Amino acid sequence: MPLDPAILTYLAIFFAKIAHVSLGTIRIIYLTRGNSMQAAIIGFFEVLIYLAALGLVLTNLDQWTHILVYGLGFAAGNLVGSRIEEMIAVGYVHVHIVTLNNCGTLEQTLRDKGYGVTTMPCYGREGAHNSLQVLLKRKELPSFLKVVDKCDPRAVISIFDTRKIMGGYFSRMKAK
Repeated sequence: MPLDPAILTYLAIFFAKIAHVSLGTIRIIYLTRGNSMQAAIIGFFEVLIYLAALGLVLTNLDQWTHILVYGLGFAAGNLVGSRIEEMIAVGYVHVHIVTLNNCGTLEQTLRDKGYGVTTMPCYGREGAHNSLQVLLKRKELPSFLKVVDKCDPRAVISIFDTRKIMGGYFSRMKAK
């Protein structure tokens, strides 16, 4: 039994909008990471899909259901795009850790696992601590955080996106 043409139109609008918004999310990520060629290619397909979905809505403006499905597709596209972004994990992060346990083993454990760690003494409300600075690939972040949590579950952790890394231990590791 064939599907009703109206249902097919709803599905086309919904999934086109999901694809459009997801591609837009990925395009922005590539742009902010300095990968303009990938962003341009993605942008080309993003705009084609956008125009197709919008065309289906604009030719049927008298049907509010098309507008509703378009909005639902946009919302779902944000969810899908953020999931895709988590999976591809493009780029690098800078992790700043303030140790709260007197745990010199964290620094050594991270180094033993191949991370470049810069350590500085710091002082807070509870006295002396260590401030650790680590650069790593975003894909490595979940396993990295497990290591930190195992050594020092009370550590204060800040994570920053990093656009470019030049020099230092990290650059030598990438060259291998």
